[in-house]
Amino acid sequence: MTVLRLLPLLALGACTGVQTPLNPHGDAAERIAHLSWLLFGGGAAIFVLVMALLAWALLAPATLRGAMRSRSFVLAGGVAFPVITLAALLVHSLGVSRALVLPREERPLRIEVIARQYWWEVRYPDAGADAVTANEIRLPVGREVELLLSSADVIHSLWIPNLHGKMDMIPGRVNRQRFTAQRTGVLRGQCTEFCGLQHGLMAFWAVVEEPAAFEAWLARQQAPVPEPTDPRLVQGKRIFGEAGCGACHAVRGTAWQGRLGPDLSRVGSRLSLAAGVLENHRGTLAGWIAGAQDIKPGNAMPAYGRALDGDDLLALAAWLEALR
Repeated sequence: MTVLRLLPLLALGACTGVQTPLNPHGDAAERIAHLSWLLFGGGAAIFVLVMALLAWALLAPATLRGAMRSRSFVLAGGVAFPVITLAALLVHSLGVSRALVLPREERPLRIEVIARQYWWEVRYPDAGADAVTANEIRLPVGREVELLLSSADVIHSLWIPNLHGKMDMIPGRVNRQRFTAQRTGVLRGQCTEFCGLQHGLMAFWAVVEEPAAFEAWLARQQAPVPEPTDPRLVQGKRIFGEAGCGACHAVRGTAWQGRLGPDLSRVGSRLSLAAGVLENHRGTLAGWIAGAQDIKPGNAMPAYGRALDGDDLLALAAWLEALR
């Protein structure tokens, strides 16, 4: 009985949150949610109808039950009703699918998302080659965006349930997804195609904000990283170079332009580390650098716990945290 009482609460819990298609934050997700509720409601109504007919067949007087054996009743209930109902749902769902792919603006904001094992590279080509981040997609509210989805290794799939449906990311191909975010908020996305050992830990945040805040964020992404003046941060930057981090990571405004790992130019401003695995602050930065393979085994980041002493590790984490 306790489990039965909890079922309505579980159902309601699925309708809200930062990762559900039933709490739409955009036009595409709203269409998908409406279609979902139509299917849920239609399925529930048909279930009730079938149960009522079953009760009629079992409990009604014999004279009434006899009507269910007639040819007209069988043709109406067993052939005409499902054909008409399913055909109507098919036509409606095809209309929703068409509306999801039709462009609404001639020049949407283009955002390139490149999936890698096991993180996301995000580029804003309309703003220039320097507008690059990782594991976080920033979006302006009220403006149509076009995600250009590709993969650098195996098949992945991107899904931001509050904004749109699932879209595969296939090596050698660019798939496109358009939508307009209608509400601000912080939403969670996830890889939904098994892509290897750490597929389950390949998430990201989609941050929808006001246009002015988005433009200010985008301008910071393009700007070179300033030289540190604090001795502790100077030490951290020096350790970054001596440890060879620049061979894999880029930091705008420096000679380090590696492309194997995420761009770290503004890593301190991101909400998470390791593709949604950790909250982003100095302690988790140090922990990730020291033991990346303990936190997320099989990813491409080596562990530096033995290569760096504690003081250098904390200085490096402090400099990365300051990159905002």
